[in-house]
Amino acid sequence: MSPFRWDVLQVGFLLALPVLALGLRGDFTAEEVTLRLPWCLAAGWAAVALLRFATTPPAPARKVATRSPGQAPAEDEPAR
Repeated sequence: MSPFRWDVLQVGFLLALPVLALGLRGDFTAEEVTLRLPWCLAAGWAAVALLRFATTPPAPARKVATRSPGQAPAEDEPAR
């Protein structure tokens, strides 16, 4: 999954808002803000990846052909 998908960028921006606000308020220097912004993008990527993994339905189970013990093997099934 690309880290530059729209959903990842939106979540990363949402997570970056407090960092930007602290930078504008003067609590963080410009260097501290620029060092923390890539972490916001990485956290956004991780959050979206986890959410996509959790909401993806499982693959359908494969049906295994079973036969009763007294039944003869099918033509395409090798004899034991």
